[in-house]
Amino acid sequence: MTPLLAPERPIMVALIAMGLQAKATAKLASQEQRPALTIGGVDNHLRPGGACGYGKYGKTVNHGYVAGVGGLYRNGSGCGACYQVRCTNKQYCSDNGVNIVATDYGEGDRTDFILSRKAYAKLARPNLASKLFAFGVVDVQYKRISCRYSGNNLMYKVNEHSRYPHYLSIVILYAGGQNDITAVKLWRWDSKQWKPMRRAFGAVWDMENPPKGSINLKLQLRGSAGVTWVQNNNAIPDYWNAGVVYDSTIQLT
Repeated sequence: MTPLLAPERPIMVALIAMGLQAKATAKLASQEQRPALTIGGVDNHLRPGGACGYGKYGKTVNHGYVAGVGGLYRNGSGCGACYQVRCTNKQYCSDNGVNIVATDYGEGDRTDFILSRKAYAKLARPNLASKLFAFGVVDVQYKRISCRYSGNNLMYKVNEHSRYPHYLSIVILYAGGQNDITAVKLWRWDSKQWKPMRRAFGAVWDMENPPKGSINLKLQLRGSAGVTWVQNNNAIPDYWNAGVVYDSTIQLT
């Protein structure tokens, strides 16, 4: 098995399951095992729908294998990132661990991942999840991986509090690949210019007085290959409706 890699900046993490009360610390198993920053984590939704703005999607995407993150939240650009996480207790922990999607922010007792109960159980060897839950916290290794959503294109949900045609707020769903979405621009037909949308919080982007007609978007992706832009014409149709999810017809890889 290919060993897991430490993140660029090794950090000390603890891992607890959402809904559990146990809190403790544990160090990240890295190649060098050197001490580093500690981050906190609790199952605490700072905003309705979580700090990424995903709502129900944030709990059900990836079959419920999701997590809240602390330092990896990165002011919202870490929303939607995927990680392979495994614990290091060879007696109880499986070799492959679990692949999770970061869908919320949490801060508390020196933790960096707050796994859903389902994801935490996946760390364990067969029939040993209860033993692992008894620890409440475990040593972990993790690395970022590409997100893959079989059968799903990139999608845009128009948030319920959007007001056609005066205010548009969207949340980006099913962002595949291994890139952060660091900027979103919208084409203004009146001025013939790309105008930046505001990151309201998490994966939510908004704009006052958006242009009329179908909406073209450009997404800035930042990853190991550098910065690239992906253009999505007719991403959102004219006469869009609040609460509706629109299929982009493209996939990020």
